[in-house]
Amino acid sequence: MINLNENYWTDRYRNGYTGWDIGHASPPLKQYLDQIGDRNCSILIPGAGNGYEAAEGFHMGFSNIHLLDISRIPLQRFSEKFPDFPQEQIYHEDFFQHQGKYDLILEQTFFCALDPSVRVEYCEKMKELLKPNGKLVGVLFGIEFERSGPPFGGKIADYQVLFEQYFEIKKLEPCYNSIPPRMGSEVFIHLVNQ
Repeated sequence: MINLNENYWTDRYRNGYTGWDIGHASPPLKQYLDQIGDRNCSILIPGAGNGYEAAEGFHMGFSNIHLLDISRIPLQRFSEKFPDFPQEQIYHEDFFQHQGKYDLILEQTFFCALDPSVRVEYCEKMKELLKPNGKLVGVLFGIEFERSGPPFGGKIADYQVLFEQYFEIKKLEPCYNSIPPRMGSEVFIHLVNQ
C-alpha cells in the first residue's frame, strides 16, 4: 500500500503529476455554491489542492471559506495567486487532525484520494467537523478504476451502505454536470449531519 502522506502529495505537486487538477472550479460545486443564499456560512474544502473552489466561492462573496491540504505547495501557490484571501483560513495540515465546526464541507474527490481503508474514519471525521444539520456536498468517482489508486473509486451501492450509517442522504446519484472527460464517472453527494 502506498503511504499517502505529505511527502507523497508534495512530490506529486512538485513533479507536476496532478492529473486530477482540472484548472478551474468543478461545475457541480460552482453551481451548488450559486444556490446558497447565506454567504456568511462556514465552509471547509479539505484536500483543496490549488483551491479553485475556494477562489470561486471567495469571489462570489463567501467570506468564511476555509481550505485545507496536506501539502504546502498548492497552498503557497494559492496564497500567491490570491493575496486578498485571509491567510488564517488556509490550513496546511492533515484532515484527520483538523479541528473546527462548519455549516458546509465541499467534497471535490478528496474522498477518492484517500486509501479506502480509512473511509469509515473519513465519515467519522466529517461528522465531527460538521455542525448539526451541516452538509457534506460534492463529487466522488462512481466507477472502479482498473489501475491501483489514487484516485480510488467505488460504486453508488457501496457508498449508500457507508454513508447512511453517518448521514441523512439527500442525494447520491450520477452527476449530470461533470466536465466532459469525467461525464458518466462521477457521483454527486448531498449528505446531512444528523
